[in-house]
Amino acid sequence: MEYLFILGRILLGGYFILSGFSHLKNLKMLTGYAQSKKVPMPSLAVSLTGLMMIIGGLGILLGVYIELSVLLLAVFLFVTSIQMHQYWKVSDQMTRMGEEINFKKNMALLGAVLMLLAIPSPWILSLF
Repeated sequence: MEYLFILGRILLGGYFILSGFSHLKNLKMLTGYAQSKKVPMPSLAVSLTGLMMIIGGLGILLGVYIELSVLLLAVFLFVTSIQMHQYWKVSDQMTRMGEEINFKKNMALLGAVLMLLAIPSPWILSLF
């Protein structure tokens, strides 16, 4: 079971790390997308959320600063879901379906991230 937990940390932490780097790499494009969703200060928001994902993902992967990592990822997932994936406001069925899938995926990830708080620290193979 310990190996499955480590694999899960690699997959979950790695997902957020890669997504965070993608935010920073595609800053201009994602700023335009955030602007279309009426996000205030979209460039700053995209940069900040990218950093939140990288830091939170690293914390999960390395098993360090778990509470801070969970907080960063939970805030990111909740706020992003509410702001960016408002499927209930979309009339086009295809767009609505995509937004609903992304909203529900984020809620599932939020649940997974919050469950990490139930695991006693220090985690196996944590950095410290």
